[in-house]
Amino acid sequence: MKIQTIGIDLGKATFHVVGFDEAGNVVVKKRLSRKQVICYAANVPPCLIGMEACCGAHHLGAALEARGHQVRLIPAQFVRPFVKSNKNDYRDAEAIAEAVQRPTMRFVPIKTKDQLDLQALHRTRDRLVSRRTSLVNQIRAFLLERRITFRQGRAYLRQRMPLILEDAELNLSPLMRQLLDQLWQEWKAVEEQIETMNRTIARIADQDAACQRLQQVPGVGPLAATAIAAAVGNGSAFRKGRDFAAWLGLVPRQHSTGGKAKLLGISKRGNPYLRRLFIHGARSILTVANRENIAFGAWMTQLESHVHRNVAIVAVANKLARIAWAVLAKEETYHWPPAMSVTPSDRSQAA
Repeated sequence: MKIQTIGIDLGKATFHVVGFDEAGNVVVKKRLSRKQVICYAANVPPCLIGMEACCGAHHLGAALEARGHQVRLIPAQFVRPFVKSNKNDYRDAEAIAEAVQRPTMRFVPIKTKDQLDLQALHRTRDRLVSRRTSLVNQIRAFLLERRITFRQGRAYLRQRMPLILEDAELNLSPLMRQLLDQLWQEWKAVEEQIETMNRTIARIADQDAACQRLQQVPGVGPLAATAIAAAVGNGSAFRKGRDFAAWLGLVPRQHSTGGKAKLLGISKRGNPYLRRLFIHGARSILTVANRENIAFGAWMTQLESHVHRNVAIVAVANKLARIAWAVLAKEETYHWPPAMSVTPSDRSQAA
């Protein structure tokens, strides 16, 4: 009995393992703990192991690769069609073992420890930003109930908060002043944590060669550069820049049939956090009036003249994603020299 392929259905404490031989017959069906999976894999000859790309899969995949196995992580939505009849843990593991053998299947590269650490840093920062937004909205709501309003933007409210707490003419009750002061102190603490993480991310971006190249792309700063490096590494999982943009959900959804192509809005698939950063980057460079230092500045100006601004932002984000992939995959520096004006004498010399 020679095991050719193994599918592992991951769980919190127990894992379900199903093994196939060369003929595709089920020869192994086990229920193991986390420690037993590592011991079992160490006693099995090197084979192909498939798992769903979920929490804990990258760490376990690296441990199994260290024992000589070929490990491939599959997105969960690509495993679902292989599940036969009713769902259970063993059938999930069997479906994974079948899906991992498909030559056209798409896989997720195993992330390194540095990538996982950087991804955790971004997720923590994103949670703190959401918490800060919630605090600001709650403060505004409490003040609005007392007919105290402020213009949009948290910078102005942050500037006025000390005056609000000290102004006796606002007729705020002692309890409300106490609650607002607690929210204000919490806001400042969260703001300080975000700034600390921003400095950490900037330091990592300055020390990493790939992030330094990415920051030369218009609209890509330390935050986006480190997020790209944490999510896709060197970009080897994609054959071309369009595949990377499609993974981010920046390409139209397609619903074609009968030989008629029908394109809808963007798919919004993939990593929503990374897609949001590219959208913000595109919006920032579209606000630049002087676009001579941007290689595709003339293209952006022409695009804005005949499409809605939001459509133009997504189109620019798509282009930035493709450029970022090229910078990562080809390990080249991106240059955007100022556009050279062509004079009549230059045309005559060129002719």
